[in-house]
Amino acid sequence: MQGAVTQAMIFAAGLGQRMRPLTEHTPKPLIEVAGRPIIDHALQRLRAQGVRRVVVNMHWLGEQIARWAARQPAPPEIIVSDERERLLDTGGGLKKALAHFAPAPLFAVNGDSIWLDGPTPALAGLQSAWDEARMDILLLTVDPARAVGHGGGVDFTREADGRLRRAEAGGAGEIFTGVYLLHPRLFAAAPDGPFSMNRLFDRAMTAGRLFGLPHDGRWLHVGTPQAIPEAERIMRQHDKEAHPPADAS
Repeated sequence: MQGAVTQAMIFAAGLGQRMRPLTEHTPKPLIEVAGRPIIDHALQRLRAQGVRRVVVNMHWLGEQIARWAARQPAPPEIIVSDERERLLDTGGGLKKALAHFAPAPLFAVNGDSIWLDGPTPALAGLQSAWDEARMDILLLTVDPARAVGHGGGVDFTREADGRLRRAEAGGAGEIFTGVYLLHPRLFAAAPDGPFSMNRLFDRAMTAGRLFGLPHDGRWLHVGTPQAIPEAERIMRQHDKEAHPPADAS
């Protein structure tokens, strides 16, 4: 890694339709899991990694995201990117946010992502594995056996050198966690308006510059209200394993 990554984007502008009725009055990133808004879990990891500036976008019930951001202690500095007039999707949202970033690598995290670190903290692992000469994007992926609450298929297959390819339907592979490291140069020819980051994933993949790092902890997919209790159970279990009670004897 050429230097510490000190900037990050958290995507918090989604509609959260699968999380209804909870999201009728609360944006999905602010739904509580284990007593804290989902987005807090990501921000905690970014703060622990030493990130100094975070841009958070907002759309659905965006004023609640803005109030949440205003309550957070610095560091990091939190800047809100307002998409209430027009939802820009992940790619368009990040392109708009680039005005607040230095032209250097940054973390990007889905605002509804919760991951439990294994022996190596995920963000530290991404930073350590980053090779700017070879990579434009480095995705954190996870084996399905380490995923909780994910009912879909896999997203990518990883080659021996770490490069990613789109997985075949019904085939083996790894799940994209919604956590990654990327370089802003990807957006040099990106379109204006709404578009998905998948467009840039595919562009980097075609150029042989899309890589994956397997997560050695657990990843929790909290996509519906019914998924919350299981996620909380896994989190309690993880905390007990990480902090076992002292031997009373």
